[in-house]
Amino acid sequence: MYKNKSICVVVPAHNESTQIGQVIETMPEFVDRIVIVDDASKDQTVRVVEQYQQKNKKIVLLKHPTNQGVGGALATGYNWARDNDFDVAVRMDGDGQMNPGDLTVLLDPVVENRADYSKGNRLFTGEAYKKIPKVRYFGNAFLSLLTKIASGYWHIADFQSGYTAMNRNALHTIPWDQMYKYFGQPNDLLVRLNVYNFRVTDVPVEPIYDVGEKSGMKIGRVIFTISWLLIKLFFWRMKEKYIIRDFHPLIFFYVLGGLFGFSTILLFVRVFYCWVMTGNIPSINALAAFFSFMSASLFTLFAMWFDMEANKDLKGYKIRARETER
Repeated sequence: MYKNKSICVVVPAHNESTQIGQVIETMPEFVDRIVIVDDASKDQTVRVVEQYQQKNKKIVLLKHPTNQGVGGALATGYNWARDNDFDVAVRMDGDGQMNPGDLTVLLDPVVENRADYSKGNRLFTGEAYKKIPKVRYFGNAFLSLLTKIASGYWHIADFQSGYTAMNRNALHTIPWDQMYKYFGQPNDLLVRLNVYNFRVTDVPVEPIYDVGEKSGMKIGRVIFTISWLLIKLFFWRMKEKYIIRDFHPLIFFYVLGGLFGFSTILLFVRVFYCWVMTGNIPSINALAAFFSFMSASLFTLFAMWFDMEANKDLKGYKIRARETER
């Protein structure tokens, strides 16, 4: 128990036989259950966990007969935590990259009802740029920008961080079996949290690398996969949150921005075509292209601003500010 709340830590694991022992040994005492979901590991992960299980009764081992991806492993663990009625569910990966010393900082906003979901942010510290591999650092930054637009949580960053905690309400609301199963899982989850208007906050955590972990993420391939996922999630959120559940006029701004954006492409294609074929640029065509570009930019930026305003009450840290003022 932590501050009178029962805590379940879900640990997705795939081929983590060299790392999972350290994760178990460094788990804080206040954690009530350690749910390790083996995602069809081909190494000795299951055997190592079973050895620890004989000494530590808090460990629950769930096994997938076939590999379902990290999202699938998390869905299994979260469903178990939900069905066993825990107050808080934490995600801590099995590769040892998440500092157990940061767990209380992650839990506090949730157990004190200042947020429904808290997420570790490795970018708060100035050491992040030095510790995180450069390709992953810049890939993370690019995906963070896309996820801000897709999720509506403009106040948070480091969306690929998997060190998270959520309260009972979020645990029971999210349809876990529909969640994306691979490396875009954190992005997918945040979009779903926004549709249900859950408060999300970032907390600073230490970035840990080079502790023997072996990442299966190929950033060059994943960045395109997640980008396409985020585009689809953006349109899904617009439909679910701003059309079906509660209509918001920002939809008109995004639609107009899209129409003017499409017109901009067509007009600039014609400008360059005329330039190449005749050596002249039609002045009316060029003027229309720049007008269309400016209109697309303004409508899109206004739509983003309205989206930011619509979600400003979902900043978990603002809850504490109001409580302090009282």
